[in-house]
Amino acid sequence: MTNRPGLNNEIVEAVPHVRRFAYSLTRNAADADDLVQSVIERVLDRGLPDDAELKKWMFRVCRNLWIDGLRAKKTRLEAVPELRERPANTLSSETVAADQMMMAKTREAIDELPDAYREVMTVVGLGGASYKEAAAMLDTPIGTIMSRLGRARAMVAERTGYHD
Repeated sequence: MTNRPGLNNEIVEAVPHVRRFAYSLTRNAADADDLVQSVIERVLDRGLPDDAELKKWMFRVCRNLWIDGLRAKKTRLEAVPELRERPANTLSSETVAADQMMMAKTREAIDELPDAYREVMTVVGLGGASYKEAAAMLDTPIGTIMSRLGRARAMVAERTGYHD
């Protein structure tokens, strides 16, 4: 691992891309900013492998930190169940309430996906990355990305009851 000359400038150029990726994972601007900050700190502290492309390495670090955070959150919630989110109050509009229920059910179904499927669903389905971009970000063959996305969508549809 090394800190090469010009690394700071490369990081500055990569940050907008990594931030979009972080936002697609967290779905929250503040959490995405925190995640990007952690990625930058990790790269500056530990450097990067000599043969690594900085942006790809930052995507990998971002993904790994996000997964670590999810695991830590799950552990905390299991240890203290009262920290779980409480359902939102029902609003007066039936349409808005039905939409919120559908979104909650869909979010829950996505959260329950196996990690590999949830990552692809997040990057492509929610983040809007192309299959090629997702393959590069996740260091996975494009065919595997397409297959996992199809399976993830089918699992979400089955769990939510929203089939075509």
